[in-house]
Amino acid sequence: MTDALKPGATIGILGGGQLGRMLSVAASRLGFKTHIFDPGANPPAGQVADQVTTAGYEDSAALLAFANAVDVVTYEFENIPTAALDIIESHGPIRPSREALRISQDRLTEKTFLQSLDLHIAPFADITDAASLEAALAEIGTPAILKTRRFGYDGKGQARIMSPDQADEALNAMAGAPSVLEGFVNFSHEVSVIAARGITGEVACYDPGENVHRDGILHTTTVPARLSASQRMDAVLLAAKVLNALDYVGVLGVELFVTPQGLVVNEIAPRVHNSGHWTQNGCAVDQFEQHIRAVAGWPLGDGQRHSDVVMENLIGDDMDRLPELAKERDCALHLYGKAEAKPGRKMAHVNRITRPQK
Repeated sequence: MTDALKPGATIGILGGGQLGRMLSVAASRLGFKTHIFDPGANPPAGQVADQVTTAGYEDSAALLAFANAVDVVTYEFENIPTAALDIIESHGPIRPSREALRISQDRLTEKTFLQSLDLHIAPFADITDAASLEAALAEIGTPAILKTRRFGYDGKGQARIMSPDQADEALNAMAGAPSVLEGFVNFSHEVSVIAARGITGEVACYDPGENVHRDGILHTTTVPARLSASQRMDAVLLAAKVLNALDYVGVLGVELFVTPQGLVVNEIAPRVHNSGHWTQNGCAVDQFEQHIRAVAGWPLGDGQRHSDVVMENLIGDDMDRLPELAKERDCALHLYGKAEAKPGRKMAHVNRITRPQK
């Protein structure tokens, strides 16, 4: 750990949402300070951080002051403007790297990258206008899904196309944004792997979790997932392949479709991931501590699971269930400190221990 950050060092986090909040809590357990940079006033992460800068990503003076006040910078979301990263990187390291962000910020770039690693992905095509969409549908077929190349999350920025006569409507829903068409994958269920890579190149992976979505938002993650031993090994190996190809430092989420022909990569996320929240109560070293360890240059934890867990997101008025959930046995509550519950807004999650490992 000669080049590792010492306790007392400050980790800068771009973004002040719940992921930044949980990263700050993990950092504090290891003796680090955190400094949040977020455009919004009173972000959830600010409640548990040592310092908060409230400024826009176009505020070069604020970004410069932030970069000079921290020892390393990480982030809780992908869509950070390149110009902001230029300013920060000129004054200190950003982990994970700029390359991981560049690839994940654009769905077309991401799919091309995954394809270059010989990983299985859904058929896809770049869509720039009605003619390119018509040609892509003729080749890929329907059903298919049209997605914006940038800024889509939790089911936003996408439209299903069940038959070619729905093409115009789907294209209009993109509002002129560059898009990508994806063919449907015939899958039995979705799983995700949370994996980490340290500065020295060491890799640690958590057990794959099985995901269920509602209205485009993750509802539950169950560990262990329904996978054969060979599928489990394949999932871990392909996650490691992505990490090494990116020379990655930090935690990465890889979403996968389980099909009769094998595992198909849906997308990657260069950060701690909603489907990894189960690790907070299922592992000695959770995904948030693992990420802090990696970006600080510390050795990684092994990520071994000591319990079976079901993680459930609490969305909007699910918060009305808190009194009952608080009474549940083997149920750990994780609230995000958000002031107002809105429809579709992630407010908290619970981890239910379903069976301790013997």
